[in-house]
Amino acid sequence: MQNYENFVNGKFVRSQGSHRIAVKNPANGAEICTVPDSGLDDVNAAVEAAEAAQKLWEKEPAASRAKLLRAIAAKIRQNIEPLARVITEEQGKTLGLARIEVEFTADYLDYMAEWGRRIEGEIVESDRKGETILLFRRPIGVIGGILPWNFPFFLIARKAGPALITGNTIVIKPSEETPHNAVKFCELLQQLDMPAGLINVVHGRGTGAGHGLASSPRIGMVSFTGSVETGSAVMSAAAKNITKVNLELGGKAPAIVMGDADLDLTVRAVKASRVLNSGQVCNCAERVYVQRSIAPEFVDRISAAMQATHFGDPLEDETVDYGPLINEAGYRKVERLVGRAVESGAQVRTGGKRGAGDKGYYYEPTVLTGCKQSMEIIRKEVFGPVIPIVEFDDLDEAIAYANDSDYGLTSSIYTRDLNVALRACQEIRFGETYINRENFEAMQGFHAGWRKSGLGGADGKHGLYEFLQTHMVYLQGY
Repeated sequence: MQNYENFVNGKFVRSQGSHRIAVKNPANGAEICTVPDSGLDDVNAAVEAAEAAQKLWEKEPAASRAKLLRAIAAKIRQNIEPLARVITEEQGKTLGLARIEVEFTADYLDYMAEWGRRIEGEIVESDRKGETILLFRRPIGVIGGILPWNFPFFLIARKAGPALITGNTIVIKPSEETPHNAVKFCELLQQLDMPAGLINVVHGRGTGAGHGLASSPRIGMVSFTGSVETGSAVMSAAAKNITKVNLELGGKAPAIVMGDADLDLTVRAVKASRVLNSGQVCNCAERVYVQRSIAPEFVDRISAAMQATHFGDPLEDETVDYGPLINEAGYRKVERLVGRAVESGAQVRTGGKRGAGDKGYYYEPTVLTGCKQSMEIIRKEVFGPVIPIVEFDDLDEAIAYANDSDYGLTSSIYTRDLNVALRACQEIRFGETYINRENFEAMQGFHAGWRKSGLGGADGKHGLYEFLQTHMVYLQGY
């Protein structure tokens, strides 16, 4: 078993602490590797390296910075298969999805590189004679990137790509559940001719390395993806230094199925949302509202589709639709929420228990009917292959149900009526709405949540500008 170290200033360095974290395969419990459980001294060393590198990096033309992003993307494409297998082994997603994640990561870096010649300032009209007012966009400095475990490799690019193209440097803390892919990423960086200190990786837990990043007075912005609870802790730690925070947090996405919906399309899309990455995706449909007139048919169809779903160890069987949940705590959470729903009156149409076998954290594809808006399973994020269904009478009721949530990340509606779709877009209070398709964002869009789903956002022009700050210049002529 390999023992890996932090990546600071272009090389792997030993942690200044002695504690280590064992990384396990959630499909069978086997230990994969260990990484350091880093502390404040390790974080400070990485921030210092990033700070020194940033002073020179921001002076490089953005077009030159873009060349580095393209070089990283090319190196990733040369290693799709080994990277995908590392991701699957430590996270549990199917190999097909892991390959897509690796390819999309490279595409994302190329997309961000395109912004090298597109970052724009402004010339603002002055009220004074002979004066020119200029708005420049400047780098923030050192970015702290704290990553989740569900799409661990892509989130490296989602944070490092816009950080580097805008002249910042970054210190990344991978999830302690999935650090191995970040190690492999750093090994690829060593094969490139790039300045040391631009990308640094410090392993550890949120209470140690994560808190150290969030509370550092030398960090210009903390970009975090993960749970509401941890996001709140990051925000609190950053507050004492008035550090900017960018937070993508949880979701409880509603899917509204109208009576005129194309049920073939709807069943495919809703099922995909609930089994993609074992249901561990913050933007996929977490609660389904079905118009009463078609509820029996929809329930029959979605139950049959879920029953036909095949799960298992993705490294042993590439044909599985999904793999294990990330860990025992994730499995217990799903089990607890389903159990409480049944106690409150919900009925298990299919699934509802642990998957066969004594290894791995598998949960059966599950459909729950008879759910009520007040139930915990409708209000809290499940993060598993579970579909809770609530029936409604009309669009007013469906929209009221959808908006009745602490979360506001994504939403969807299935209908053939354009007027219904447009009204839903106007009245559903979420950062994203998908119409007649699965919930999956585009890199050129803007992935941002309302309410407890986060602050700021990622992707596209608006996500890029999160990594910049403005500088106004008032130039008085003679």
